[in-house]
Amino acid sequence: MTQSYAINRAAFLRRAAALGLLAAVAPGAGAGPAAAAAVSGGSRGAAGRGLTYRGIFYDTGTAYGPGTTTREVWSPSLMRTDLRAIDKELRCNAVTVSGADLGRLELSAREALRRGLQVTLQPRLFDHPQPEILAHLARTARLAERLRTSYRSEVILAVGCEYVLFAPGIVPGATFLDRIRYLTEGQFDHPAILRRLDGFVRAAVAVARENFHGRITYGSAPGLEEIDWSLFDIVGLDYYTYHRDPREHTRELAPFRRWNKPVMILEFGCGTFRGAAERGGDGWSVVDWDRPVPEVVGDVLRDEREQAEHIANMLGVFEREGFLGASLYGFIAPDSPHSPVPRYDLDVASFSVVKVIRRDHTDPASPYHWEPKLSFSAVARHNRAASGR
Repeated sequence: MTQSYAINRAAFLRRAAALGLLAAVAPGAGAGPAAAAAVSGGSRGAAGRGLTYRGIFYDTGTAYGPGTTTREVWSPSLMRTDLRAIDKELRCNAVTVSGADLGRLELSAREALRRGLQVTLQPRLFDHPQPEILAHLARTARLAERLRTSYRSEVILAVGCEYVLFAPGIVPGATFLDRIRYLTEGQFDHPAILRRLDGFVRAAVAVARENFHGRITYGSAPGLEEIDWSLFDIVGLDYYTYHRDPREHTRELAPFRRWNKPVMILEFGCGTFRGAAERGGDGWSVVDWDRPVPEVVGDVLRDEREQAEHIANMLGVFEREGFLGASLYGFIAPDSPHSPVPRYDLDVASFSVVKVIRRDHTDPASPYHWEPKLSFSAVARHNRAASGR
């Protein structure tokens, strides 16, 4: 199942912390080449001024491995319904459009731009050879450039996402799971991994700059990847950290200001169950996705209120930090449908603000409709108050 990839990413992060890997690459911990290049002083976008872009992540279909994608059912009509809700009901002024199919990316991005939303375009071609990833990035960058010159709203290009896990050739292993295994079960040359990561990031930046003339960023995993942000226009973070005290977020995010560049939170959020906020990116693992019909495992209590409160709290943190933007992950997760039977309520593992209800719960290709969760209302309230829309 595709979600087993997400589960194992979370497992990797836990094991890597135990092995000391995360401490080695944490922002401000040890001055590697990238850290040494950081500029002293504040970043553009002063704390307290609020977000410029209040957005949400919109997946048009991603394959985390062989088999089905995250969007087996997709159509221009469904997409337009989703983006209308993002614009008119959530009152977002930005959206991250992500996926592998360039046709879906273009149609979705054009609809968002037609509505006046800022668009961050992020290609996702996981577990393909590096030349194929770069070729796909080049095509996406050319698309982004056409969009940038055709609409008034800003188009930003995110060149990729967490390459150390999703791009072969940086960590040994043909698949994501192979690379997880290598990093958690064996001895490895960490400096060599960081050198290969830096090399591929530089190659991706070169491809992006050749084909796109707007601002670029990258969806990094803080504490796992060390990125030379001098290559980019915007610092991009996938940020799932939980702290009871909001001041701890300020402390943890402060080192990224040293680059004197705008900061965008490209992903944040949590699942829809009691304790999901503290588990952060590990929320997927409350479901056993490898069973013929995936099931919720353990004592999991659906809790839409916790998800809503966590999202509202994090939006408050990012507003106070004055970042360029924050994009909630995400709007919809058709591969994690809701069921009134708790054992089959896969939506508890979903980070989305709407719950998907399939006509046939067991069939990923089944027609569906969605209904808003409490987090949907929380985001709408926040955006209405913050922007006056």
